[in-house]
Amino acid sequence: MAKLKISSAELVARARARIREVETQDGIAMMVDPDVVIVDLRDVRERQRSGFIPGSFHCPRGMAEFWVDPESPYFKDVFGEAKTFVFHCASGWRSALTTATLNDMGFECAHLKDGFVDWVKAGGPVEKPED
Repeated sequence: MAKLKISSAELVARARARIREVETQDGIAMMVDPDVVIVDLRDVRERQRSGFIPGSFHCPRGMAEFWVDPESPYFKDVFGEAKTFVFHCASGWRSALTTATLNDMGFECAHLKDGFVDWVKAGGPVEKPED
């Protein structure tokens, strides 16, 4: 395979250089604010396996651009609310790329810098799905 023009790691680094990153402890503190929506981009199987942040809104990574766009037939009303949106994935890579793309679209948001794995490690609350 030919070498790529830009690696996935470089894409993430470029995104992180131009977006708002929320440290884990700050994210834990923010979760009780009714004006903050934590958005989980992970696959549904990841949420089932690892649990999720209580009260988080699940938005599959592949739908984010469509769900935030009021002109899209897939628009979700939650993204039309005057709230602060903090996206997360497992490690902060997918959420960094998503946040950069959504900011480019004009949708202001941030992301949890070190993702759900660090959230769990820091003792952030986790809800497990019912079987």
